[in-house]
This record gives sequence, structure tokens and C-alpha cells, in this order.
Amino acid sequence: MSAIRLLVLGAVRQHGRAHGYQVRNDLEFWGAHEWSNAKPGSIYHALKQLAKQDLLVAHEVAPSTVGGPPRVEYEITDNGTEEYLTLLRQALTSYDQKMDMLSAGIGFMVDLPRDEVVALLRERIARLEQWRGSVTEYYTPEDGPEQLGHIGEIMNMWLHSADSEAAWTNGLIGRIEGGAYEFAGEGEPFVGVLADDAPNPFSTGPHPGDRR
Repeated sequence: MSAIRLLVLGAVRQHGRAHGYQVRNDLEFWGAHEWSNAKPGSIYHALKQLAKQDLLVAHEVAPSTVGGPPRVEYEITDNGTEEYLTLLRQALTSYDQKMDMLSAGIGFMVDLPRDEVVALLRERIARLEQWRGSVTEYYTPEDGPEQLGHIGEIMNMWLHSADSEAAWTNGLIGRIEGGAYEFAGEGEPFVGVLADDAPNPFSTGPHPGDRR
């Protein structure tokens, strides 16, 4: 599963309507270009593909004054919202995805109700425990990695990863249950997008004339 679909759909959804540079600027502001494949080319390609799949609708606005194509603004469709929420829920429950998918899910988790997010994260812990159990069918942690030669270090690494991810997820659940953050239906949502005229300290390059 690619995080770029979730990131782009979520960014457009937060704006209501957004052109390619706005989406790129937001994702760079969130640091997504460092922990995911949200590079400029991938973002613009995803916008066009999502529009072809009826998950976004493209609006041509502001004709160019220099002879180029008009700027295209994107708006999420009902199908796009459904796909976005499906991807978001998958991101919060999956244990076997790359970290970019989980990172994107955490970034958008406040779009869901608080109780649902807690339930999804508890499901993630259950899946981690199930996966950990499958590893210990062949590997006994108490006997150390040497029992399987140096290959045992691989299983030892897997167990440490599962344990640390479960501990982190439990900590997040505790903070959410303790009242941290504003979730869907609780009031004004957190605004994580940049205003058009706001400087982006993490931008990889100014492209204010973007028309894609």
C-alpha cells in the first residue's frame, strides 16, 4: 500500500480545493518528503491519477497570463472521501506496512472519532501480538539469538520491533484516552495547512507559478 494516495487525498480534503503546489507545500511542511515517497513528481502524478479514478475532480481556473496552461485545482469527491477513510483506517491498524503509511495515518487520525481511533490502534496491537506469537513458534526469546546461529538475530530484531511498536502504540492510546488532541465531532479541527502567502521553511524549492 502506498502512502502517497492517503497523503494527497488527505491534503486536498483539508483545503477543500487545492492546486498541486499547495498540496506539495503542505506535505513538505509536514516533512512527508523525508519519511515517504511524497516527492514533487509523485505528488503531481498522484493528483492526475486520482482525478482519472474519480477520487478527485479537477477544476481549471486562473488562465495563465504567460501562455501556459491554466492552473488546475483539485477537489475530493464522495468516492475519494470513502477511499481516504478506508486508507486511513488501514494505516492505523496495519502492523506490516512501511512506516510512511503509519506516519500518514497518525497525521490524519483526528479526522476520525476519538473512540474509533482507540479501537483501531487496539486492533493494531492485537495484530502485532499475533505476529509476535508466530515468530516465537520457531524462536524462544529466553534462549537468546544464538540458538539459531546468527540468523537468530533476525528473529530477535523482529521481536524487539514488535515489542517497541506495541509499547509506542499503547502510549499513544493512553494520551488519546487522556483527552489529547481534537478529534472528529469534538470542535474546531487542527489546521495543518499553510496559507497561500505563508513561507514554508521546509520547501525544496519555490514554485509559485505552478499550474499542474
